[in-house]
Amino acid sequence: MDTFHLFVGVPGGPELLVILGIAVLLFGANKLPALARSSGQALGEFKKGRQEIETELREAAEGESNAADPEDAVTETA
Repeated sequence: MDTFHLFVGVPGGPELLVILGIAVLLFGANKLPALARSSGQALGEFKKGRQEIETELREAAEGESNAADPEDAVTETA
């Protein structure tokens, strides 16, 4: 049996309890809600920033494809 397979996967119930216990010891029970709140806010800001960048990239790609079409180009006549 390969030992590598023992450590791969999503942590289950007992592992999560150990992680929670370590977090309580490190940060204290009073600071955990504030830590969770700030982590959630940071994650929300990250998602919002990612969506803004994706929107800008999509708009830039659409702008380049529209500029590449000669039929869409506006020509002025005197």
